[in-house]
Amino acid sequence: MDFYDIGLGNNDAKTRTLANQDGVKFWESQAKNLFWSEQWHTALEWNPPFAKWFVGGKTNASYNALDVTVRKNPDKKAILWEGEDGSQRVLTYQDLLSQVSKLANALKKLGVKKGDRVTVYLPMVPELIVSLLACARIGAIHTVIFSGFSAQSIRDRVVDSKSSVIITADGGRRRGTIIKLKDVVDDAIADLDFVKNVIILEHVGNRVTYTARDRKWGEFVDSMESSCDAEMLDSAHPLYILYTSGTTGKPKGVLHGTGGYLTHVFATFKWIFDICDSDVYFCTADIGWVTGHSYVVYGPLMHGATQVMYEGALDYPNSARMWEIIARYRVTILYTTPTALRMFMKSGDDIPNSNDLTSLRLLGTVGEPINPQVWKWYFKTIGKEKCPIIDTWWQTETGAAMISPLPGIETIPLKPGSATRPVPGVCISIVDNAGKKVSPGSKGYLVVENPWPGMLLTLWGDDEKYKAVYWSKYKNMYYAGDYAKMDNDGYIWMLGRADDVLKVAGHRLGTAEIESGFVSHGMVAESAVCGIPHEVKGESIIAFLVLKDGVTATQQLKEDLIRHIRKTVGSVATPDQLFFVKKLPKTRSGKIMRRLLKAIAQDEKIGDVSTLEDEASVDEVKSALAELQYALGKP
Repeated sequence: MDFYDIGLGNNDAKTRTLANQDGVKFWESQAKNLFWSEQWHTALEWNPPFAKWFVGGKTNASYNALDVTVRKNPDKKAILWEGEDGSQRVLTYQDLLSQVSKLANALKKLGVKKGDRVTVYLPMVPELIVSLLACARIGAIHTVIFSGFSAQSIRDRVVDSKSSVIITADGGRRRGTIIKLKDVVDDAIADLDFVKNVIILEHVGNRVTYTARDRKWGEFVDSMESSCDAEMLDSAHPLYILYTSGTTGKPKGVLHGTGGYLTHVFATFKWIFDICDSDVYFCTADIGWVTGHSYVVYGPLMHGATQVMYEGALDYPNSARMWEIIARYRVTILYTTPTALRMFMKSGDDIPNSNDLTSLRLLGTVGEPINPQVWKWYFKTIGKEKCPIIDTWWQTETGAAMISPLPGIETIPLKPGSATRPVPGVCISIVDNAGKKVSPGSKGYLVVENPWPGMLLTLWGDDEKYKAVYWSKYKNMYYAGDYAKMDNDGYIWMLGRADDVLKVAGHRLGTAEIESGFVSHGMVAESAVCGIPHEVKGESIIAFLVLKDGVTATQQLKEDLIRHIRKTVGSVATPDQLFFVKKLPKTRSGKIMRRLLKAIAQDEKIGDVSTLEDEASVDEVKSALAELQYALGKP
């Protein structure tokens, strides 16, 4: 196993020592880094599986994100925004506070009160951050919908949350085209009488139809007072609902609170990124996903950081775009997805090497396990073997990072492909079906043994489902639904979703394990595997591979890859069918939709594909599967 003894920051043994001695007391010490108008009287009320942190304390997310920095340095740059069309804007913390206050006053004028829900459906523009903080300022619960979702997806979420106000735009830009957001919203809420008002940001100049309930941002919001006191709220007051898709059924409305969530985000942002006043931070996540909530909006702003915000596709008009942005703004910290890295890796080293990336000092990944081969490319080609790779594991439900290297408090050897160890104050184990810890190196289910501040309060309107999904498999332990193993050094290796686990001839195989094996081959850029029922082996493995540019798909290569996977993973991982495709079906946040692959492979309905980056990839996979269907004797 390769070790990389490279790190940044400090070595603060006291942090972990205190966390190990008394986890609740430890999180209290971290909560003191926030602004509280009233202190809590009880650090944790734990009524399994429901937790309330810092009970009796009062605070406000918007105040912590803006006012704290404005009092110290109002002219500090908060957002360096760039649009896909080359437009640029710079907003200071004072600029943000003024705009947030105006929108907060506008929402109050529309009758929005504490606890009301506001749906936000905007592209990646500063007004998206403004919208979240304006809701938080007055105690409204924001629910962001990613701007790539369809009208039906929006409708489902608006109906579930009963949002009375929607904030959207005339359109957004992606890959050189205009996404007509207002038109999509109109279709989604045509007959929803409980939606009283829609605020429209005029962003791209797209002509839209206005109705009686519509308000133009430029006329309505900009006319408001630029001062609005932040409402001090109970620590457990809901901050936001974020819908996350399951393998079946309607999306789940994950509900996060205020004080505990902010404490977890504040602490982990500092520990993970070792943030300094001079840093320029760039997280490529869309705010429609939890990474955007925690590590684009709340985390960076609570630390008074300067960050780059980009609207558009990272590889448009070509694969040099992201590296050009890093060079242009002298980005020091980059936080992106393994899927994006594989995409750039496929294009070779010449493009990133032709841009000045010397400002980078720390590189992070999020969203899915990173293949060791991709980790090494990121480390060597992008970081020039000088930047540690901060591989983080967490979920929408956890609120903030749970496993990660922590340059802000410690330097430990890094292992390509491992997210290292749990963050202080979080107790994670790998267990078997009976809930017993497995031996080092053995596969099992990842569980969290104790409550943590960033954990979801519940599922919106459905406490019973919250208990059933996350707490029913093991008593008083949070079931993450992920498959993992822990090595002898205590490092955790994520092996994919538990529902992405294959059982072949009695052997349990994580899809991530097999996919990493394929990507470690020099000819493969991306891979995805799924299983279909097999009457003898239980499941039969099917592999879909995207080759690197310039590589020709041949029968010989197919045979070489099968031999490679037998060697790197084992003979039990040998795929029965292997297909070369040009694209894999991915969400717009960059995740491969393995659920979709499995559905296609089993001739099942593929369901909603509104989150796909490119729906043509579904046809690509279907075409590849035609050969499989023929081989299986299907019509």
